[in-house]
Amino acid sequence: MTLRQHITTLVAVFAALAVGIVLGGGLLSDVTEAASTETSAPVAEAAPQAAYTESFTGAVAPALVAGRLTDRQVALVTVPGADEQVVTGLTERIAAAGGAVSARYDLTETMVGPDQKTLVDTLGSQLMTQQGDAVAPESTTYDRIGQLLGLAAATSVPEGEATNGKGRAILESLTGADLVTAPADVERRAPLVLLVLGDDPSPEGGDAILAGLVTGLDRAATGVVVVGDTADGGEGQLGRLRAEPVSAEVATVDGVETTAGQVTTVIALARAIETPGGSFGASGADGPLPLG
Repeated sequence: MTLRQHITTLVAVFAALAVGIVLGGGLLSDVTEAASTETSAPVAEAAPQAAYTESFTGAVAPALVAGRLTDRQVALVTVPGADEQVVTGLTERIAAAGGAVSARYDLTETMVGPDQKTLVDTLGSQLMTQQGDAVAPESTTYDRIGQLLGLAAATSVPEGEATNGKGRAILESLTGADLVTAPADVERRAPLVLLVLGDDPSPEGGDAILAGLVTGLDRAATGVVVVGDTADGGEGQLGRLRAEPVSAEVATVDGVETTAGQVTTVIALARAIETPGGSFGASGADGPLPLG
């Protein structure tokens, strides 16, 4: 077995261990539950075990992500309510992997609020007309606005590209309409997009809005990774996104509040340059992290 295979196996082991401890799932859950009927001591030991796992993961993380995103840029998109500590952690992991965040784009409540659909649709239609055939004519409201944001922030060129006049004009319109908050001096469009989830979507069409935005971003970028915390997996918003057709084209990672989840995110970003899709993390159907 090669060193890389050893490392990959190690990652899988510690990620699974971290998930098991944090969630209390699987075999660990059964053992803890059985023991708790006799004494509370094993429950008291869970916190030190979780702390050890997180500490161990943090210690090996630099070696695991080093060089995976060398000279790659990532456009960071956040949904309202995204955890700033998670965003900071992900930014640092991207840098540790040799990459860089090209710019941060914060979606606003206006963008994701179902009651603002008319505004989003009207502006999207106007901008689509200005962009000619750059936006798919059959696009729905949020698919279209996602494509437009993608044209400003991302590119299908793996090496990335400089921001152009059209991209700047789109971004000015989106920020002017209070749909997105972004820097005024964006210089590069990134091949990779990392979308960090936040508050649960509105029950009145919020899931469809998220799926549309992700679909649009994916049309413009080389690769897209959508991440959320452990609660977002399973039946949460990330779990529901995984049931949408776009999940075959974008990677998803839950458990990103942990170091293991952030390491998995970096590996998923590197994978997304060549391979679309994949469900990873605490409840990912394809395992705790991409292997191979």
